[in-house]
Amino acid sequence: MTSTSTTEGTRELLLSRIRDVQDYPKPGVLFKDITPLLADPKAFAALTDTLAELCVRHGATKVVGLEARGFILAAPVAVRAGLGFVPVRKAGKLPGATLSQAYELEYGTAEIEVHAEDLSADDRIMVIDDVLATGGTAEASLELIRRAGAEVAGVAVLMELGFLPGRARLEQGLRGAPLEVLITV
Repeated sequence: MTSTSTTEGTRELLLSRIRDVQDYPKPGVLFKDITPLLADPKAFAALTDTLAELCVRHGATKVVGLEARGFILAAPVAVRAGLGFVPVRKAGKLPGATLSQAYELEYGTAEIEVHAEDLSADDRIMVIDDVLATGGTAEASLELIRRAGAEVAGVAVLMELGFLPGRARLEQGLRGAPLEVLITV
């Protein structure tokens, strides 16, 4: 697993546009709000360009965005890189035939889905999300992609919460594919 060689200037720009929100969504939590980054066209373009370059570098043929903020990042990245975009959604949100994957949460389970026909054996998929925290959703997405017959090109995230076990949880599921992290907090 690797961390990308994002330029220091880009990293500083992105960090300067991420707002800390104390006690959200509950007391004791420091929430990293990316909406100021999205509202800044220069910062959003720098993020999009960096992630698109990673997709090209790793030979991706499609980009998967994880619900919900992953959609915001992954769709423009796919357009910039000239690739297709595939949403991975919470269970019950996609019409038609889907593949689903359940995964463990701290308290209980959750399930994600993808349209069965959107991924094929010819595809190399780059998974994009805003934050790597515990790694559950990203890990489930890797399993879902492989069950659809596609190959994992890698996982790219804007921000890794280094104090949580997401990286360790993903290690086995990546099977040697890269984990690209732009910022670790």
